[in-house]
Amino acid sequence: MARLYADENFPLQVVEHLRRFGHEVLTIQEDGCAGQAITDPAVLARATEQGRALLTLNRRDFIRLHLHDSRHGGIIACTFDADFERQAERIAAVIGTCACLDGR
Repeated sequence: MARLYADENFPLQVVEHLRRFGHEVLTIQEDGCAGQAITDPAVLARATEQGRALLTLNRRDFIRLHLHDSRHGGIIACTFDADFERQAERIAAVIGTCACLDGR
């Protein structure tokens, strides 16, 4: 199962479903870093330091960061879906196709 790091705007309901599927997910809130105006590069660095792929809804900015430097633990950039279980299932399916999320 994957080690994941959910950024500040990622839905907690999706996190909970991913945990039920067996993934180890840490939220930025649980990490004590929420509400501190941490930059996107710092959030990605924090996830990478912990050996986790980042879960985010901020597709544009994190895709840009990936294109600039792909040395990270992985970025799972999602679009919002109000069906949280379905979104978690899609994420789990993508994770299942990757041997390693590093740099992806």
